[in-house]
Amino acid sequence: MEKNNYVSGKIIKNEQIDNDIFLIELEGSFKGEPGQFYMVRGWDEYPLLPRPLSIFDLENNKISFLYQVVGKGTGILSNLKKGAKVEILGPLGNGFPIVNNQKVALVSGGIGLAPMKYLARKLDCKVDLFAGFRTSSYLMDEMSNFVDNIVITTNDGNEGKKGFVTDYIEDKYDVIYACGPNPMMNSLKKLNLKAKSYYSLEAHMACGIGACLGCAINTTKGIQRVCHEGPVFDGSEVIFDVES
Repeated sequence: MEKNNYVSGKIIKNEQIDNDIFLIELEGSFKGEPGQFYMVRGWDEYPLLPRPLSIFDLENNKISFLYQVVGKGTGILSNLKKGAKVEILGPLGNGFPIVNNQKVALVSGGIGLAPMKYLARKLDCKVDLFAGFRTSSYLMDEMSNFVDNIVITTNDGNEGKKGFVTDYIEDKYDVIYACGPNPMMNSLKKLNLKAKSYYSLEAHMACGIGACLGCAINTTKGIQRVCHEGPVFDGSEVIFDVES
């Protein structure tokens, strides 16, 4: 793939899922593995940088991305209508290693749900989903088609169990795939569960191809780039710089 080879995708739908959460679906022939991402832009010049979005699902000449409106770029994206075109570059990053015939937990916090549907569809395992939200869940009916059990937690107890997903996960899994804010991931790591873990990290990615070093993190292997060596890392290798 040429690193600057953006391609166009035609919007099939771009719908609001929750307060600031949107699901956009594009028509076209795309590739990608669970955990990989695309750089997405739906504007001409400003803001300068595209936005990195994980593949939510990919099948039959269409790809979808779950995203949260957090600034100018995602705000513009959320206002695009069916039939409009966006420019995308990808797939980028390494994606999740796929395991079979093991007991698996998917752990997501907020928009960390974004890579979990495509991952769950690819797993031939018993899969439990631990999904944390601020006050209410979204897309759980859709996820239920691909996992065996769902544990929902909310910060305020408005839905599901009160607290964080890390308060409820049990030490009975072979593999844990996780994506969410760093404090959640740090708390998950501190549990010292016996499972092999893979963390998809969130970071400020500017270029998406490892050139700008804007998403560098500390690992046991030294400084690594989330966009290039990641976004998925062996959980035992990640060194978090946050306290939880």
